[in-house]
Amino acid sequence: MKLELRGITKRFGPLVANDSIDLTFEQGEIHALLGENGAGKSTLMNVLYGLYDPDDGEILVDDTPVRFAGPGQAMAAGIGMVHQHFMLVPVFTVAENVVLGHEPVQGVAGLIDLAEARRRVKEISDRFGFAVDPDELVENLPVGVQQRVEIIKALSRDAKVLILDEPTAVLTPQETDELIGIMRQLKDAGTSIVFITHKLREVRAVADRITVIRRGKVVGTASPHDSEVELASLMVGRTVDLGVDKDVATPGDATFQVSHLTVIDPVGTRVVDDISFDVRRGEIVSIAGVQGNGQSELAETILGLRHATAGSITLDGEELLGKTVDAVLRAGVGFVPEDRSTDGLISSFSIAENLILDLHAQPPFASAGSLSPRRVAENADRQVVEFDVRITSIQDPVSTLSGGNQQKVVLAREMSRPLRLLVASQPTRGLDVGSIEFVHKRIVAERDNGTPVIIVSTELDEVLALSDRIAVMYRGRIVGLVPAGTSREVLGLMMAGASLEEAQQAASPPPAEPAPPVAPASGPTTTSTEDGEVQ
Repeated sequence: MKLELRGITKRFGPLVANDSIDLTFEQGEIHALLGENGAGKSTLMNVLYGLYDPDDGEILVDDTPVRFAGPGQAMAAGIGMVHQHFMLVPVFTVAENVVLGHEPVQGVAGLIDLAEARRRVKEISDRFGFAVDPDELVENLPVGVQQRVEIIKALSRDAKVLILDEPTAVLTPQETDELIGIMRQLKDAGTSIVFITHKLREVRAVADRITVIRRGKVVGTASPHDSEVELASLMVGRTVDLGVDKDVATPGDATFQVSHLTVIDPVGTRVVDDISFDVRRGEIVSIAGVQGNGQSELAETILGLRHATAGSITLDGEELLGKTVDAVLRAGVGFVPEDRSTDGLISSFSIAENLILDLHAQPPFASAGSLSPRRVAENADRQVVEFDVRITSIQDPVSTLSGGNQQKVVLAREMSRPLRLLVASQPTRGLDVGSIEFVHKRIVAERDNGTPVIIVSTELDEVLALSDRIAVMYRGRIVGLVPAGTSREVLGLMMAGASLEEAQQAASPPPAEPAPPVAPASGPTTTSTEDGEVQ
């Protein structure tokens, strides 16, 4: 199926999100849309999927103009979409979410055929190795597994054009490689794939064509053979430093300490199992591991969101366990949650209000029980400039911002007060290279101010770039604490459960085989005299 967009324009008030965009997606190709957060990529795909009406322009399917009144019509035309922000019902099972809106029925009563729904999920899950339980409630699944459910939902409807909106934002490197393999299989079967991303390595690995969008306009096309630096520069309109520019750490005292911490979840699983580590002033310690191995639970326990069964967490000698979340924040802990939409922001609140969520009851924003709108607005005006948050108005709902700008709001709020500890969980999840560069610089600056910093990340590139030390978690335990500069291969093996010694041994090249003895040459034999003369 050939899909074409001609002159698509979409406005939100004075903001032109898409400006006369022309694109063509050919059958059986992977076409990457590359651009910063807020560039208009997701808006364009929401127009294509029938979620937004275009203000100008038209959509053509096999050269025939069409207009979609909603996603149902887009799906009927053979277009499927995996959204960046999950479109799942938390209290439904995986199978119920996958068939929602397209429920198989049985009998004259028209009852939902849950057995058929489970079969569909299991068939796709087994085919692509997703390992997803059809009967599990979505709210109980880790973020990475929820993303797989979204992909299964799209694949179950036999889409001829599949839109993947930042599909790898929540996947581990291994899961990303598996998804790239799936994309290639779909392409070989004739499916067109629109791959919306900001991850340059993935684009170069899988795309057939690349279109770059900047601030609502198509600014050029690129080849997957172009370098990452060239792609990044075209995407953000300037030269981008893809590395992390930081000096060698000069850490001070270990002011944050975790000792023999154990956390048991409601079903009795030890999600954090007797771990101990410390973080020194002016140091970044990253908690690495495949998602679902206790990193999230560790971060939540530090903040006071989870109850610890045993152990101790101290900051400057003060015990944090047993304190409320508010008390932990008041103790000087800054916290960036892994899911900004659910845990970091209130979507219906304004940008200005979200910037004071944990400060609203304190001076200068409140006095005698009354909030000062002027102080709130002044704070927002200052923070959106300092943290480069791209907005129309500070009074707009924070839900109107792109993922990258939402993350900047969270960072601005958490880093705009004096900190004694910064905990950042998946700080650059779903962000483009320009936003990642900015976030990394702010984190390093916080370290250089003498703050202990904990980074929880499944992105190995990020772990390797930011860390001064790396703690690797597997099944709730720390299997090793290693210095910066440890190889990607060793870290990957440790993330799969190998001890440091086992990983180092497995990653080391095997000893060279001894060279076989050289057979004597045939022909006349030569000898040497004592003075070296050959005879």
